Amino acid sequence: MLCIGESLNVMGKTIGAALKARDPKPIQEEALFQKEKGMDYIDINLGPAKKDGVELMPWVVQAVQEVVPDVPLALDTSNIDAIEAGLKVYKETPQPPLINSIMCRVERYEKMVPIAAEYNADFIALMWGPEGLPRDENERAALCVELLYYANEAGVPNEKIWVDGIVTPVNVQQEQVAPMMKFYEMLQDIAPGAKSTCGLSNISNGPPAHLRPILNQTYMVMLQRCGMYSVISDPRDEKLTDIAKGKREDIVDMIYKTMDEENPPVSELSKEMADYVKTVEVILGRKLYSDSWLEL
Repeated sequence: MLCIGESLNVMGKTIGAALKARDPKPIQEEALFQKEKGMDYIDINLGPAKKDGVELMPWVVQAVQEVVPDVPLALDTSNIDAIEAGLKVYKETPQPPLINSIMCRVERYEKMVPIAAEYNADFIALMWGPEGLPRDENERAALCVELLYYANEAGVPNEKIWVDGIVTPVNVQQEQVAPMMKFYEMLQDIAPGAKSTCGLSNISNGPPAHLRPILNQTYMVMLQRCGMYSVISDPRDEKLTDIAKGKREDIVDMIYKTMDEENPPVSELSKEMADYVKTVEVILGRKLYSDSWLEL
């Protein structure tokens, strides 16, 4: 599974200060760190970037590409003009740049899809429609067909589109987990050749910090089984990256067995494996979420 590093983010204290001061050193150090940790893409997240995005995005792109010219970048901001400004200075990488993201709203995709086509960029198709978050896999599918049809008509094939069904926090929207997984299982039927991705850490947005890694790791494996192609993830979670790169098949096997209800009793397992079993049960809604699920 491909990993898109999420930590070159304006919300981070160090990165935010460096962006404000136009200090390339912390930004370049972060880019080098993400390459060292095995990230396949680096996401440059500038947030809304309403005031100076058009100047800031190309500056960051150039700063990052000075030190990691071979790692493709995801340009992440809601400022459409800033996305295009970054693409204008983007130097060719082995894989095309990735626009993060284009929502399933006419006023957004009619402006942004032509930009993707003009600069030969891939883009993330975000399943956020006119009414907000879809209620189930069928609403996600309808939005997906609408946006991908428009993109295809504009000359962007499915293979350049990465579909994001939108991950929600398990502690407040536990009922959304199953529709997400069903959507990814049906994606190739409704959009053959399309890739997929998600903001993985959204699943753990809200639970205590010490519980976030196992939620992220477990859900990534569950989504991988449903056909997930990539995740936007934390490069500092080395265990998650190892799992994504096929280095912990024991964990993958246990999670799959638990999904199929074929796992051994937790009393027969190591604490590490028992924790993954318990986490699958919570994510699937077999047990209600609580911050103490690993202790039960």
